[in-house]
Amino acid sequence: MISEKQLRSQIAQQVEQLFRLRCKNSQFNPGQDLVHYAGRVFDHEEMVSLVDSALDFWLTAGRFTAQFEQQFSDYLGLRDTVMVNSGSSANLIAISALTSPKLGPDRLSPGDEVVTVAAGFPATVAPIVQNQLVPVFVDVDIGSYNAAPAQLAQAIGPRTRAIFLAHTLGNPFDLSVATDLAVRHNLWLIEDNCDALGSTYDHRLTGTFGSMSTASFYAAHHITTGEGGAVSTNDENLARICRSFRDWGRDCWCDPGKNNCCGQRFTQQFGTLPLGYDHKYVYSHIGYNLKATDMQAAIGCAQMPKLDQFTKARKANFRKLHAGLSAYQDRLVLPTATEKSDPSWFSFIITIAARAGFTRDDLTGFLTSRKIETRNLFCGNILRQPAYVDIPHRVVGDLTNTDRIMKDTFFIGLYPGLGDAHIEYVLASFAEFMNTH
Repeated sequence: MISEKQLRSQIAQQVEQLFRLRCKNSQFNPGQDLVHYAGRVFDHEEMVSLVDSALDFWLTAGRFTAQFEQQFSDYLGLRDTVMVNSGSSANLIAISALTSPKLGPDRLSPGDEVVTVAAGFPATVAPIVQNQLVPVFVDVDIGSYNAAPAQLAQAIGPRTRAIFLAHTLGNPFDLSVATDLAVRHNLWLIEDNCDALGSTYDHRLTGTFGSMSTASFYAAHHITTGEGGAVSTNDENLARICRSFRDWGRDCWCDPGKNNCCGQRFTQQFGTLPLGYDHKYVYSHIGYNLKATDMQAAIGCAQMPKLDQFTKARKANFRKLHAGLSAYQDRLVLPTATEKSDPSWFSFIITIAARAGFTRDDLTGFLTSRKIETRNLFCGNILRQPAYVDIPHRVVGDLTNTDRIMKDTFFIGLYPGLGDAHIEYVLASFAEFMNTH
């Protein structure tokens, strides 16, 4: 009789055959096929790993989740990674963790301030507001699209307790300034590393400078699990707090299917509960259920060994686009890496120059007609978005560049799924537009 191991091996071989069958005709057809701004890049290994986890039918976090969390921690060189169901959830957990009573006098309370930027993705600002904290907005620099370093120092006030910034589109923010301010003013520093996995600052990976960092594994990001995200930290206490918020707010840290890891399941006193109340059902935080599935983690396990080559491809595509578009620098503001950084770019960001003679919509409309996808820099100025117009906040100076980004800035793709043929077509399309405008 055939064994389960043999059956699994046969299934894996058939999955690989299916993948190769689907990829037989994958040649790029300029003008017919979309040039995506981002996308998943995978091969049969991800499909085999996904099916392998499905055959386990464990479904919730299990062996693949434990493996992926360890792989991710090892990559960053950090103690702990907590996998969640999205990068947005990772941001929510990271900020929520700072409100935990388990942090004692270092915890954040309603009304405390968190320094951030208005030019970015809502997932960085939303958890600040959701935790009744007050975002303090600083402007960004055109070119780097990160917080203006001089304004970061000006943003610190008597109620400022944390700095929470994203490395915009993979370009690290000025970590020298941010870490110095965090140390001098005893602030929490949280890195939103969702767009920057693989980027370095001063030869050190982003996501390793703050008390915590977050990652996203959405299909558009540097690696993917479909949906998914993570919080990483060197602080064991913060890791346990993050797991608590992820898992309904429970005090117990046992993995799914395990019991009594602390050895005191029925012997402790919590609040006014009866002595010895089952630790698996003690809740120390008002939390959520934000767990990822083992099937998502299985995809991540196959993606992680490819991260270095993905990073190399992103950097190569950036160099090709930058070289090809440099002839138009009087009409286009091209992206510039932060000093001391080596970005693993999420995308190629462009701002229309003041005297370009055309608008962003003119150029993006033309690119769209050529089947080249474009995206704005997310929400533009978040304070102009309907949901955020009336939130409690503070602004340092003005948001002149943020408003300009809202009107004049967009990005195109450079992800590893784009080859030389795609890049050449994109550059030819820009040349055609520039020659007629």
